[in-house]
Parts: sequence; C-alpha cells; structure tokens
Amino acid sequence: MITRKIFLAISFLIISMMTTLAQKTREILYVGTYTQKGEGIYVYEFDRKNLSFKELQVLVNKNSPSFLEFHPNKKYLYSANEGNSTISAYAIDQTTGKLSVINDKPAQGRGPCHVSVDPKGRFIYVSNYGSGDLAVYLLEKDGSIGALADTIQDKGAPGQKPHMHSIIPSADGRYIYASDLGIDKIMVYAVNQKTGKLTPAAVPFAEVKAGDGPRHFAIHPNGNFGYSACELASVVNSFKIVKGTGALVPLERVTMLPADFSGKSYAADIHFSPDGKFLYASNRGHESLAIYAVDSSTGKLTVAGHADTHGKHPRNFMIDEKGQLAIVTNRDNNNVVFFNRNTGNGQLTYTGKEISVPTPVCVKQYFLK
Repeated sequence: MITRKIFLAISFLIISMMTTLAQKTREILYVGTYTQKGEGIYVYEFDRKNLSFKELQVLVNKNSPSFLEFHPNKKYLYSANEGNSTISAYAIDQTTGKLSVINDKPAQGRGPCHVSVDPKGRFIYVSNYGSGDLAVYLLEKDGSIGALADTIQDKGAPGQKPHMHSIIPSADGRYIYASDLGIDKIMVYAVNQKTGKLTPAAVPFAEVKAGDGPRHFAIHPNGNFGYSACELASVVNSFKIVKGTGALVPLERVTMLPADFSGKSYAADIHFSPDGKFLYASNRGHESLAIYAVDSSTGKLTVAGHADTHGKHPRNFMIDEKGQLAIVTNRDNNNVVFFNRNTGNGQLTYTGKEISVPTPVCVKQYFLK
C-alpha cells in the first residue's frame, strides 16, 4: 500500500526528473557568413528565457559558407561556399552542438548561393547563381556528400542570363521547385526516388511577370500553396500546387512594400509561421520584414504590416519553430537581431537583443538534448 509520504516522495522525484530533462534541452544557433570580415560558421548557445547568448565555436571556413541547411535527422549540417564554389558537410556533436568537417564537394557550377536537402535525407540540392545551373548529390548514411546524381543548366530567352537561386523540395520529396531569378521561372522537376535524377514535371515551370526575379520559395504547411519572393520587383507571387503533378497554378501577385515607399528595395527570403497562419518576407532597402495573414483555404494573402529589421540588408531570417521569435541576419550591420512574435496577429516586436557577427547572411536553429 502506497502511503501519502511515499506518494509525495515519488511525485517529487518525477517532477525533479522532468525539470532536469527540461534543463538539459539546449538551444543552438548556427550563423553562416561572408568571410570578407568573418571567419566562417559561428555557433552559439542560446538561452531563450533570458535572451542571452554564448559563443561556442567559430568553425573556420574562409570561402563564405553563406547558406546553411540541416539533414532531416539533425545530425548533420551543410553549407554552400560561395568563395570557392564548393559545398561542405559537417557533423553536429550531439553533446555540445559544435561542428566538425566531414567532406567537401565541388558545386558543379559558379557561385553556389543555396543548398537544400531531400526530406528523407537522400539527396542534397545545390543552386549555382553565377553559372545558372543546379546540381544533385547523393547523401551517405554518415552524412557525407556522396556521388553526383545530376546537373541541369538553365537556359533563358535571348538577352536573359540564368541565375539559379534556390531549390525547395516538396514535403514528400517527389518534386523540387527551382527558382531562377534570371529567366523569371520557377522550374518544377520530378525526382527519381532512388537515383536523385531529375526530369521536367508534367507542367515543367511557372513563369512570373518579366523582371520579377523569383528568388526564394516557401510551401504552406498544408502543402496546397507555394509562394515566391521575387527579388527585383519586391513582390510575392503565389500559386496553387496541384497534388499528383506538382504543377504551380498562379493565384495572385502582392507587393512586399508599403504604398508610400519610393526608394529602391530588393526582396530576399520568405518563411511561414509554424501554424501557417502568417507569411514573412524580407526587404533589403526598405529594411523590413513584410507580414501577411494567410487564408489557408484559398491561399490568399492580406498585408498585416511591416517590421523594421534594425539593420541593413536582411538577407536571410528564420521564424522560430516554437513560433515565439523571429531572428534576422542583417548583413551590412553585422548583427543578428531577435524579435518577439505575437502568435495571434503575427506582429513582431524588437527585443533589443542582438548578436554581433561579421557579415551574417544565414541563421539556423537547433535543439540539443
């Protein structure tokens, strides 16, 4: 028979164990940089409660490891190295969060600016801005970048110069959406699930207005809609995604800038809140994040406001996977800036907290247990 004293002792033990487990969950931030000023990839431990930071490591990479992406198992990290046109694989120490180099591979083109990983961890996709092409590599079980699976060179109309800028896989990995800023198209490819080989989808591309310049692409969490941040025109083009073919059917074209803004600005990145109710896109020039409310049934956007990024050239940003924060990398002010996020109306509030990082251009969040 369990007495009250024993019951209280057991309850206290369970609470203590739960508290200990909670305390052992550590949050890590990885910051990719251009290395004209910096040293490579910066690794920080982040205390969410106090919004404080501790530098754990600077992994030296003098070749501008700009864009970063995780393997789905979160044991590995990958970088696009713009300085020498390579990509790199890193192992993540599961105790400390620190990085160690696994291997490097040529990007198969010039100026790789983006890497993404197949949702099942089988392939890595490389976007080469300078040469306007893409590459696909196999990924090995140890996280290393394996054999080359495919390369594709984009071609534009006379006078157009291809500039591949990003590749986003569908949630099931059957299709990829490859945004080429130079030819105003989002290419759609079907992925061979065994080899990684790409073939044009039934509807092989979606074309935006001439001069829009599609840069980054985001898929709604429900998988029904896709949104393109177009750099040159500072607009978001939205599409209905046809299940079964991956085709993109145009929905609407919405500005990223306030009506009273008359200066020059260029769109950069685009991300959803975890619940899919809000969409955010960064403006370089207006120095802001555009905020949109999303109708998840129709895909339509409603402008909900703009948040000052407290720095210049917000190239990449992220919405915290808990939905509580937005974290912005301001390249020209050498700062990574933190905002509290209102989950009800999507608005962002500057916390006053920043990390000083030389030429930051990408930030990724990692939970370590």
